[in-house]
Amino acid sequence: MRMFTFAALAVSSVALAENIDVVDDIVTSETWTADNVYNLTTQIYVRPGATLTIQGGTRVVSTATANGSGALCVTNGAQLFVNGDSNAPVVMTSNLDDGTWRASCNEWGNLTICGDAYIGFDGVTNSGGFPGNTLAPSASNEANMEGLVEEAGNPTLNNYGGGDDNYDAGSISYLSIRYGGRVVGLSNELNGLSLGALGRGTQIHHVEIMNNVDDGIEIWGGTVGLKYVTVWNIGDDSFDVDQGWRGKAQFGLIVQGYSRNASQGSGLGDNIFEFDGAENSDAQPRTRATIYNFTTVANTESGDGTTTWRDNASVQYRNCIFIGKGDKLVRADGEDGDGSSGYGHNGTLTLAERFETDARNGNGQPYVDAVNSSADGAFMSSLYQAQSDGKLSEISNCVIAGFGDISDDPYYEVVPSTMRSTNVETSDLPIVNLVRGAVVTIGGKSVNPVTSIDPRPTAAAYNQTASPAPSDGFFIPVNYRGGFSSDDNWLAGWTAADEYGFIDGVSSECGSCSGDANADGVVGFQDLTTVLGNWGCTGN
Repeated sequence: MRMFTFAALAVSSVALAENIDVVDDIVTSETWTADNVYNLTTQIYVRPGATLTIQGGTRVVSTATANGSGALCVTNGAQLFVNGDSNAPVVMTSNLDDGTWRASCNEWGNLTICGDAYIGFDGVTNSGGFPGNTLAPSASNEANMEGLVEEAGNPTLNNYGGGDDNYDAGSISYLSIRYGGRVVGLSNELNGLSLGALGRGTQIHHVEIMNNVDDGIEIWGGTVGLKYVTVWNIGDDSFDVDQGWRGKAQFGLIVQGYSRNASQGSGLGDNIFEFDGAENSDAQPRTRATIYNFTTVANTESGDGTTTWRDNASVQYRNCIFIGKGDKLVRADGEDGDGSSGYGHNGTLTLAERFETDARNGNGQPYVDAVNSSADGAFMSSLYQAQSDGKLSEISNCVIAGFGDISDDPYYEVVPSTMRSTNVETSDLPIVNLVRGAVVTIGGKSVNPVTSIDPRPTAAAYNQTASPAPSDGFFIPVNYRGGFSSDDNWLAGWTAADEYGFIDGVSSECGSCSGDANADGVVGFQDLTTVLGNWGCTGN
């Protein structure tokens, strides 16, 4: 009852909150508080040297207009601290969001954060003024963030990229982003959450993207890690990577669906994971990532790939649950018009060879193709910390459920047959519950939308022995597959998915009930401190 009372108070406080129009860039540090609603009237930059702090329970809104819509961009050299919690998330949404789900998106902009880490970008001189970039790893490699409108007289505000893989852009916790996105032109869109060249020092956990016209989360280069992320009803790719992301992710739920009546890629979901290696497939650094404990639910009617691999990207998927696969579980580069300059081009490994090649050699150094591999071993090892063992590309210790959608073979022909022995293939539902609605035709294709889900594991996902993630300071070793334990639905209490009625089986009055109030993977004194703080207690 106490939790319900808090929720009621939160609703009441929003109704009584003062509306503040944000019209100017943030040039000195400031805090946005839960007793106000902040209306982004235009594209707002947090300028270099400034810090924006957003209290838990704060609502940030915007409106799509003929002249564009509001968006928030944290520039390279600025910081953002989103301090939500499970009872008081920060919500960024359209001002039309009334707490119910609609087949809509493109109603405002997005959240973009730019940083200073290495990117694999082979560019040309543009309006930002930086020259064409190198194929070898270089701190001079920069790019211009897509989807943002360059500010008159300040064309470099949108730039990201540098040489600091530990770059700290701040932290994000318990953030729900809803009904956003913007299509400026071909390959020039705003995603729900855009992360350009962020480093390991940036902390991101408990983030939701609900309904977006383009990708849900897109990452360009850098090394940032993500935990507890959920992406729903995205118009293009749910989790998209470019320009050499070398990060880690653990605990996630991705549910394919649709966000508006438009064609695939702009309203109907495309790929669940789409991983590009670098802007030029020969460039370093390339994408080399490790993903543990994700649960994905594919559009089994007209979905594209569950995992799509391009341009020499190497990804390890471990302890995941893939429910349905769309077209293929594994889609290779070149199948959708991207050309033939990826795997196997110019002396690089083929995708099949990456499933058979060790990520690190006997000396602990990462594998590097002969192309542009002249940098010393210590430097290359620091670039590719995300993969500490195993093969360059893996789908291992995963549960793969539902082979009957679109094609019979759950794997792509390039994947070695030996990989099958490490996974569990089942026709049984590996989570507690999944309910789909009637098939909807969108943009000439079909989608079977999810109307209710309890994503906690069961059957093959829970009763089989998982291979725990390493205890490396980022990953949390757990003994289950997929994004959830049997007694912890971390979606409850703070997500749009819960608010809109998609979450089944766990009361939002309880939240996740894990005791891990600060989401650091440990239940202890700090969690008590967090709870007391939520109650307004100081401990004195």
